[in-house]
Amino acid sequence: MALAAKLQLRQSQSLVMTPQLMQSIRLLQLTHVELERFIDEEIERNPLLERAEPQDDAAGDQAQKSEAAPERVSEGDWFEGETEWSAEAISQKLDSSLENLFPDDPGTHERLGPDLTAQWKSAAGGAAGSASSEGFDVGDMAAAAVTLREHVGEQIALAFLSPGERLIAGELADGLDEAGYLRTDLGEIAARLGADEAAVARVLGVCQTFEPPGLFARDLAECLSLQLAGRDRLDPAMKALVANLELLARRDFQTLKRICGVDEEDLLDMLTEIRALDPRPGLAFSGGASDAIVADVEVRAANDGSWAVELNADTLPRVLVDNVYFARVSSHAKDQAEKDFLAECLQNANWLTRSLDQRAKTILKVASEIVRQQDAFLVHGVRHLKPLNLRTVADAIGMHESTVSRVTANKYMLTPRGVFELRYFFTASIASAEGGEAHSSEAVRDRIKQMIDEEKPADVLSDDAIVDMLKESGVDIARRTVAKYREGMNIPSSVQRRREKRALANVGR
Repeated sequence: MALAAKLQLRQSQSLVMTPQLMQSIRLLQLTHVELERFIDEEIERNPLLERAEPQDDAAGDQAQKSEAAPERVSEGDWFEGETEWSAEAISQKLDSSLENLFPDDPGTHERLGPDLTAQWKSAAGGAAGSASSEGFDVGDMAAAAVTLREHVGEQIALAFLSPGERLIAGELADGLDEAGYLRTDLGEIAARLGADEAAVARVLGVCQTFEPPGLFARDLAECLSLQLAGRDRLDPAMKALVANLELLARRDFQTLKRICGVDEEDLLDMLTEIRALDPRPGLAFSGGASDAIVADVEVRAANDGSWAVELNADTLPRVLVDNVYFARVSSHAKDQAEKDFLAECLQNANWLTRSLDQRAKTILKVASEIVRQQDAFLVHGVRHLKPLNLRTVADAIGMHESTVSRVTANKYMLTPRGVFELRYFFTASIASAEGGEAHSSEAVRDRIKQMIDEEKPADVLSDDAIVDMLKESGVDIARRTVAKYREGMNIPSSVQRRREKRALANVGR
């Protein structure tokens, strides 16, 4: 069989993922904070991009006043010919006194009273109209939050006189985690510093007396013991209770009463004291502030009884393409490389604006369909949340399922019932026991929680009993599913709940 070369013509279709297409897809799943960061980077790289910031009317009026001020000053001639000024002359010319002109003068404090905010702002802002005075707030003068390391360092400086002990205490402070626990072995510190381990333990004993009580503990039991010792409540019974925290976690009160040698009433008093302690005393100095959630979509009731779905303008970036600058610069381009660079910048800028517009339209389209599907939830609450998946929404709006998944990632919706992540509305389906409409897993989870909240001490519901009650109401659910939902809501088992309710009932007697 002879081998020969042949020429064949074949036509096929393939999807080519260009860098710009990949970037457009990635923009869909960015949060508004990540999107702002991405746009800042693009503006830094692309000279044809600029932000379209809304005009501030107050700032515009101030600018107009600043521009007109020289004209008003130049029109007057009251200052001409004067070289030296006295207090009386200034008062006559300005129809005011030095106290009104210079309120920072010490003699005016009694007249001004406690309202010194304006003085602080003028003192920190510098000359009127300077850039440093813009946006100044008296809150900026507040001291920064004290960190845990700084707080401990101040106490170390007062508690130890010897430089060697201060060095050891500093090493111990460096081993604290954010909760205030010591996570470094004493032997390692002693070996690293060339000190005796007994000396390190002695310094640790002093550090464990620092405020707030519980710092430098090596585990939860020691942390609680330090706080109880500071309150003079670390008696033998309390020591036994702290040493058996695992029994307390299991709510094994009968065993705890036997180990601690107390009756039920004393044990409940001890548990009340334990609950009043702080298991993580170092978190008071973390200084971390949680970021507030900003909704991407807002839903409100319309006048015609429907729902109005709008994008939050605060989360929409405003980007413009400076075509005037492009025309001016491109006309002075010296070579082809500069022209190609400007053409690429213009292409990328136009692509970015179109991608941002498409992103906004896609989010609005997906959110509108979610609102349409979950209308009963918005009207009646979580019990009427319908089971929903990505494919249902994708088919309804004519998009791919992966696109809907990207849009709903890390996006939030503000509704009359609160702020919810878009993924919250996509719940699993639980079949109906009577063959009717399926139930949402979130709605079933809310039913389980309500049943447990309403149970009585003499009639604690087991998982099997909850299953039977749900089936009577038309929900076909397995026992392991009920147990999974219960554990996901941090609700203890029926045995643990029964022990706790009996103990509380005995106290009431």
